[in-house]
Order: sequence, then C-alpha cells, then structure tokens
Amino acid sequence: MKVSIAERDKKTIWHPYTPQKYAPVTIPIVKGEGVYLIDEEGKRYIDAISSWWVTIHGHGHPYIAEKIYQQARALEQVIFTNFTHLPAVTLAERLLNILPGPFAKVFYSDNGSTATEVALKMAIQYWWNKKDAKRARIIALRNSYHGDTFGAMSVSERGVFTLAFQDKLFDVLFADTPTAENPDIHFPNLDERQTDALLDETACVIYEPLIQGSGGMKMYEAGALDRFLERCKRRQVICIADEVMTGFGRTGKLFASSYCKTKPDIICLSKGLTGGAMAMGVTACAEAIHAAFVDDDKLKSLFHGHSFTANPIACAAALASLDLTEQPEFAAGISNIVDKHRSFCKQLQPYQDKKIIKNLRQTGTIMAFEVNQAQDAYISDIRDLFTNRSIEKGVYIRPLGNTVYLMPPYCISDDELDKAYGVITDILNEI
Repeated sequence: MKVSIAERDKKTIWHPYTPQKYAPVTIPIVKGEGVYLIDEEGKRYIDAISSWWVTIHGHGHPYIAEKIYQQARALEQVIFTNFTHLPAVTLAERLLNILPGPFAKVFYSDNGSTATEVALKMAIQYWWNKKDAKRARIIALRNSYHGDTFGAMSVSERGVFTLAFQDKLFDVLFADTPTAENPDIHFPNLDERQTDALLDETACVIYEPLIQGSGGMKMYEAGALDRFLERCKRRQVICIADEVMTGFGRTGKLFASSYCKTKPDIICLSKGLTGGAMAMGVTACAEAIHAAFVDDDKLKSLFHGHSFTANPIACAAALASLDLTEQPEFAAGISNIVDKHRSFCKQLQPYQDKKIIKNLRQTGTIMAFEVNQAQDAYISDIRDLFTNRSIEKGVYIRPLGNTVYLMPPYCISDDELDKAYGVITDILNEI
C-alpha cells in the first residue's frame, strides 16, 4: 500500500512555528507557478503572503531558473576565503549601486537571521577595535523581530519567540517605536540629558524601517524614524537597518530606508534578495565601519563566516532577481498592488466601524488589520481559522496570530487579488 507524502511527512518532519500536538495535516506542493502553489491533486492556491515574504517575482520564474541552471553547470560552490567568483563580485557591485546610503562593502551570509548577527558583530567589534570600552549598549525597538538565532533573538521583543530562552539572551535596551506623536528616542523615566548620556554609551541601534514584520505588521512613519535616527547619529551610534523583509519593493520603494533622509550605517538583506529562489543573506556597511577592521593587528579581523558564504548559485539567483527589478513590469506590479490594497482598505472600513476588525493599515504592498474578537497574540486561534478557511477557498493566508495581512508577489493579477480580497471578506462575514 502506497503511503502518502503527507503521512511520510508527519512521521519524519518537524515543521517551524507549529505546535506539535496540534500540527495540521500538511499539503504536498509539487509545483510553483507565478502566484500559485500547486498540490499533488492539481489544486492551485494563490500564495498571498509570498511564502513567508520571499517570492517577489512569483514562483518558478523561468529567467531565474535558467540563470540558476547555467551557474550550477559552471560552479556550484567554492570556499569564499582564498577564492572569489564573478557572480559574487558582480552582485556586490550592483547592490552597492542601489542601496539607500553610502555603503562600501558587502558581507555575504545565509539568511536573514545571520545577516543581522553579522551586523551586530560588526557594530560591537567596531568599538572594540577602536578600544572604546564604554560603547557597550545595544538599543532595539519595542515590537521588533530580527530572527531566531541567539543574537537576533536578543535584539527582538521578548515574547512567544524568545520565552524559553529569556535567561540566555544578552541585555538590550528597548526604546519605544517612534511615532508622529512621539518621534524622538523615548525611554520611560529618562529625560533628554539622561537619554543623551545613555546614547554616548551605546554601540548600535537596530530597527526595521517603517514596518515591524513578525511583531505584527506594525507600521510607523518615515518622518518619525528620521528624527529618531538623527538623534542617534548625533551621538555617533551605529544605525543598523534590518531590511530583510522590507527590502526589494515591499514598502513601495526598493528599500524602506529610501523614505528617510538619515541613512543607516549597516543594512541587512535576505528574503527577496534572490527573488525567493535561494537562501542568502547580505550585510552591507559604510566605509567608516569597514576601516576599523583594516589594521596590522590580526585580532581586529571579523571572525565570522559560513560554509555557503557567497554561494555562486545563490548569487546567480540574486543577479537574475535584480535584472527583473529593472523591468517595467516590476514597478508596475508594485504600483498596482498599492492601489488595489488602498481600495480594499476602503471596502474593509465598515468592518472596522462595526468593530469586527481594528487597526486597518497599509504601507506599500502590505496591508494588515487585527481581528477584534480575538486575543492579541501570535498564538491566537484566529490564525488557524483564517489559514484553514483560506486554504479551502484556494488562497494561502497565514495570519500572525490575530493579525491578518496580505503581502503577495508583484506579478499577481487584478483577478487574483480580488479573489484574495473576497476570501478575507467571506471569512470576516463568517466571524
């Protein structure tokens, strides 16, 4: 008797972010095509969240696939110490030309968490290399999320993602996320003079510009972030922009930091970097940061690396993705989603007026709201309800607890978007 893929999966695989006692039956996906995921029965699901925010051009893009194939035939992997290769050099050159700030060097890693780990280590060791022992603090924002490795967890909001590891995380000072009403750096019980004194002892601040993703798609204004960063810069605090999610068009512009006058010193990228086709991370820094590691003392080297640093196939995928971002269809797709989301938010306003939902919001290609009749938490049961009902209707939506959001690939059509919108309203009507 033939055992199904789902049954084999259940016996052998531990899926991420999944309570094991209540793990759902998984759906075997055999093909990706544009905005669609296609299962073994041939059913098609609109991937309305871009498979955890990575797939910007759609699944199975033939141009990216061809470039991956060509690179795999030529060079699939090489140690990235004594050696280099053209895809890595070309990708670094192209990124430095488009990144939002005067960046000078690119450090390659494997994913978003490692990109933020590298950034933190760069910033901390920068001050160590300069023998400035007082610069020991790290500041992060409330509601933040920067990954699941220990350094990334340490600079993330304490909550369900970090609960079991609280006593293993290093100390971080959390500032209130800047708002239009409170755009300056704010710590409870500290006045301006005390805040400046604290900043003078701070190595770096890390932040997700404009949208705090896994923290609940919390959105804030560029003007408020600008004022926050200006104050940090005045006190020589290294500013780290985590654009793992917001990069490559999610906020409307290619990078969320482009909305701010004050640019980061270090930027972290992943997810859309390769169009979602390969795992890859990038940490880029300004020349002033890199210069602190150029020294006769070999102990001032950044002792960090990964076996698959600058993997040639991943670099080829990223270069192909960048090619696609330069096509007119890329900007047109983003613009269309922005306009369609704006119209849909107006359609959802009656649900907010009736207090079925709350905090209806949009930034760029991301729109979100909370279901009001549910716990404000990642483990809210509303996630399972929405996910299961949307899958039944041929759309994949996976809320962050009771935070329902859409973040589709940019190639999605009007009809496909309308179907996703219809599924959301159908489920809200059921609630």
